[in-house]
Amino acid sequence: MINKLFDLTGKVAVITGASQGLGIEIAKFMAESGASVALIARNEDKLKALEKELTDSGYKALAVPLDIKNTEKIQPAMEKINDHFGQIDILLNNAGTNITKPAEEITEEDWDQVLDLNLKSAFFCCQAAAEYIKKSENGKIINMSSQMAAVGYYKRSAYSSSKGGITQLTRSLAIEWANHNINVNAVAPTFVETPLTKPMFEEPDFQKDVMSRIPLGRLAKPEDLFGAILYLSSASSSMVTGQTIFVDGGWTVW
Repeated sequence: MINKLFDLTGKVAVITGASQGLGIEIAKFMAESGASVALIARNEDKLKALEKELTDSGYKALAVPLDIKNTEKIQPAMEKINDHFGQIDILLNNAGTNITKPAEEITEEDWDQVLDLNLKSAFFCCQAAAEYIKKSENGKIINMSSQMAAVGYYKRSAYSSSKGGITQLTRSLAIEWANHNINVNAVAPTFVETPLTKPMFEEPDFQKDVMSRIPLGRLAKPEDLFGAILYLSSASSSMVTGQTIFVDGGWTVW
C-alpha cells in the first residue's frame, strides 16, 4: 500500500528549469521514482546531456529546449510532450530567477525579468499543461515557491512579490481545476545549497544572518525537497490542494 501511494510509475512529469541546479536533481529524482520526464529549459546542450544520462540509465526522458518567457511557445511545447509520451500527468514549475538589489535600485527591466519568469511563465505553463493534465486520472501541478512568499528579506522585493503571487496563483488554480481532479500545490524552500547559491554564502555577514533565521541551523539540500515533491506528485496527496508546504528549516515559524 505504501509503495502504491508514492509510486510514479506510468506517470509523465514536465519539469521546467531542468538544466541546472535544483532542476537537474528534481528531474533525476522524478525519473528514479518511476516517472517519464520532459525536461524544459533554455540550455539545449545541458538538457541533451541530462536526457542522455537518464536514458542511458534506463529511464524515459525528453529534452525540450525552450525559454518559457516566450509564452507563445509554451503550448506547442506541451503538445510536443503529449504527442511523445501520450499524456501529461504532472507539471513541476521549477524555473525561476532572482535579482538582488535594494528596492530603490530595481529597474522596470529587473522587475519584469523576475516577474515574467517566476510568475507569468509559471501561469502559462499551468494553462498549457492543464489541457492535457485534465485527462489524467489524478493530475498534479506543483509550483516552486519560496519562504519569501511568507516573509520579507533584504534586496528581494521583486522576488518576494513573484513568490507571493505564486501562493495566490496556486490557490486560485486549485479552486478552478478541482472539478478536473487536478491537485495544485506549492513547495516553498529556504535557501537551497547548490552550485548556483554557493557564491552568496561566501559573504560571512550574509551567511551569519541567514543561519540565524533557520532554527535547524543549516541550508536545505536538494534531497530535503524530495519528500514534499514526491508527496505532492503522487496519489498520497489526492485530498490536498491549494496548499504550500514550507521546507525552510523553521524560518517561517518565527
